Amino acid sequence: MKNVVNSIKERLRDAAVKTYGSELEGISPIVDAASNPAFGDFQSNLALTLSKQLKQPPRAIAEQIVSKFDVDGICDAPTVAGPGFINIRLKKEYLESQLNAIKKDERLGVAVPAKLKTVIVDMSSPNIAKEMHVGHLRSTIIGESIARTYKFLGHKVLKINHVGDWGTQFGMLICELREQFPKALTESQALDLGDLVTFYKQAKKHFDEDEDFKARARQEVVALQSGNAETIKAWQLLCDQSRKSFEEIYDMLDIRDLVERGESFYNDKLADTVKALEGKGLVVEDQGAKCIFLDGYLNEEGKPQPLIVQKTDGGFNYAATDLAAISHRINVDHADEIIYVVDAGQSLHFEMMIKAARKAGWVPEDVRVAHVPFGVVLGEDGKKLKTRSGETIRLKDLLSEAVQHAREDLDARLADKNKSEADDWKDEVSSLVGVSAVKYADLSLNRMTNYVFSFKKMLSLQGNTAPYMMYAYVRVRGISREGGIDLDQLDDNARVLLSEPSELELAKQLLKLDDVLEGVIEEFLPSRICEYLFELSQKFNQFYEACPVLSAAEPVRTSRLILCDMTARTIKLGLSLLGIPVLDRM
Repeated sequence: MKNVVNSIKERLRDAAVKTYGSELEGISPIVDAASNPAFGDFQSNLALTLSKQLKQPPRAIAEQIVSKFDVDGICDAPTVAGPGFINIRLKKEYLESQLNAIKKDERLGVAVPAKLKTVIVDMSSPNIAKEMHVGHLRSTIIGESIARTYKFLGHKVLKINHVGDWGTQFGMLICELREQFPKALTESQALDLGDLVTFYKQAKKHFDEDEDFKARARQEVVALQSGNAETIKAWQLLCDQSRKSFEEIYDMLDIRDLVERGESFYNDKLADTVKALEGKGLVVEDQGAKCIFLDGYLNEEGKPQPLIVQKTDGGFNYAATDLAAISHRINVDHADEIIYVVDAGQSLHFEMMIKAARKAGWVPEDVRVAHVPFGVVLGEDGKKLKTRSGETIRLKDLLSEAVQHAREDLDARLADKNKSEADDWKDEVSSLVGVSAVKYADLSLNRMTNYVFSFKKMLSLQGNTAPYMMYAYVRVRGISREGGIDLDQLDDNARVLLSEPSELELAKQLLKLDDVLEGVIEEFLPSRICEYLFELSQKFNQFYEACPVLSAAEPVRTSRLILCDMTARTIKLGLSLLGIPVLDRM
């Protein structure tokens, strides 16, 4: 209810100005949802914040503000509680008018912002010749949900996959490729490296144990950086092979329109980037390396912490690449916001890199640049999620296992009900539910939270899980099937009428969607959507238990059908912003 919250804030400010004068015109009252429904729908502590300034008891201030408050059909007359809290309860008629205004709206009342932005979401970022793992899962699905929310709100979104496709490790990989697949560089044949992790480990073993191999690998790095045609071909074959593996994962996760711009994309821009920084007077040579020193950053020894842009051997590192990237994104992509969805372990790097870019004058003041960190995924032993042998779990294996668990659960439920279904249907449902369960379990938590990975919990039909929310949609839509009603064909002139307490509570929840989505992009917390949907499903259940729908007399019957329809559409929309589909039946 973004509009009504803003309206309440404005009316509180106007009432304060009427009471205490123009000196309060600049105040911005805080209006929060009431902690207890008995107190109303919203609560403000404005009087408490003004007490010191006005040198009056907060309750007396609250009573004066309330006496001047213009309700204008939105709410009942505000009341004062405790030491000076102002409580506000919305009018039933206002809720009805709001729902009736958006009941047929595809956007469910969520307005398109007056000012649209170009938003870049830097997400996923796996490394070539390595498998994607759970860390890439978090970056991918958190970034995807943030991107989907921005796009739904109307902004132009560019999702960038900053893959690790350059660097010294490619010397050993290219040498390994020459030894294992020599014909690949001279003949047009399909290349299959097999298991990428095994290939990488073999190359690393040769590099560590064979000095001749190590020397050849270093020569390949020089050849790659100088643009040798055959070496570039080998590098491209390695990249293409990895992309096939990545795309398989992205297809499972339903990730589309992800633009790859790897480290190699910025390779020819690095020297100019460092020169530009030198021209700004930001670069200092320290022990042969070119560094940027920013105020307030010290290492463990208490000495200034360097942001190294060029190493002592002349090579460029991540900071130079990221600074080249941020310059390109602002000057070429014309980004208004740049969002880096990268694990919390990189927080210091991004904090310093972003400050360096601003200090260089490359980032205009009105451009928002943010690092969106996240925690780690833990096994049930409380340690980082790994295989029994101690290796990082491949994302492909994790998702496949989730689908397998979902199939086992589905088969068990069907057996309990003595029902049978076609294998094709069971395969589809298991795939959607399994992958969705993994996504939702991650997104439902504050992204900074480390969480324990548990198939049992994430596949449960109870609690705040993907299966529960998918089933909630099925249950709501089932009302129309039971009554043989096409909700899309309800009378356009029919009105929502609210009388029962559970109807009022459901209406208020439906009208919170725009405020929730604004919160998602303000704080980069997709978990807000999950919390909202779970609360919506609970309020719908309370409504359905208290208010007969199909057996109700008109016009109440149609009014309640409209509430059912809006609830189902809201769940579907909310899940879509999490990258989760709905099913007609489960």
